Amino acid sequence: MRGLNLDHLRTFAQVIELGSFSAAADRGGVTQPAVSLQIRQLERRFGLKLVERVGRRAGPTAAGLELLTHIRVIDAALAQAEQAMSAHASQVSGRIRLGTGATACTYLLPPILAQLRRRFPALDIVASTGNTADMLRGLENNTLDMGLVTLPAPGRMMQVTPVLEDEFVAIFPARDVAAIPALVTPQALAPWPLVLFEPGARTRRLVDDWFEAAGIAAKPVMELGSTEAMKEIVAAGLGCAILPRLAVSGAGQRDALVLRSLTPRLSRELAIVMRRDKPVSRGLRHLQDALLALRS
Repeated sequence: MRGLNLDHLRTFAQVIELGSFSAAADRGGVTQPAVSLQIRQLERRFGLKLVERVGRRAGPTAAGLELLTHIRVIDAALAQAEQAMSAHASQVSGRIRLGTGATACTYLLPPILAQLRRRFPALDIVASTGNTADMLRGLENNTLDMGLVTLPAPGRMMQVTPVLEDEFVAIFPARDVAAIPALVTPQALAPWPLVLFEPGARTRRLVDDWFEAAGIAAKPVMELGSTEAMKEIVAAGLGCAILPRLAVSGAGQRDALVLRSLTPRLSRELAIVMRRDKPVSRGLRHLQDALLALRS
């Protein structure tokens, strides 16, 4: 297509359709010499004679006739391209890659994503899970468009917008309610068999820091990557765990578990993270707005 003028192709097609340079000029709102110039430039581009006169009517040569078939294909492709671009301009569509933690993906995002799907059926949001460091690397490499992660999220190239504070709670088996300490401090939890997040997770670091601030080193009997597994272990009476309240509220609530706030209070902050130079599509903007609504 390099050096090929689409207007020249359309002019050629009109000359053949109407059988006349002057008729093509009238339809195009140009002069006949302008039409003749375009046809000469097109013939010079291919190095072929494309139009011949048969009597008083302009008709295609063999090369011109074959070119005409390709022009029809080009016109159809252009019409499809215009239709596709019009769809992008008039509706929210495309693919968004969202990175987040397993807890947020399981207990926070489903109703948000379901609502967006109902509103914008052509918008495809693909969520992947991992720890904050993984998500930040994905954003840096542009393999993710947006992250919903636990702070801090360092990096000068990142735009960070806090949206939700999520308190940590201790969960105990309901069968042992009489043994649950009245005040859930690091000292009170130390004798209990502890079930904690696996090392490397930002949430585990926050819990370890909470114990260390009281001069206690947490010694878990189990280290797991699944909040559901942790809840099952505790419900079976095998210990207690510290989880974000998000994981044990609403759809994550269990009758077999008892929740207690921590003293001193411990919480994490979830934030939207994007590259500062990331172009914000309409779909990305709607996802951002839906997550920002968590602040209200």
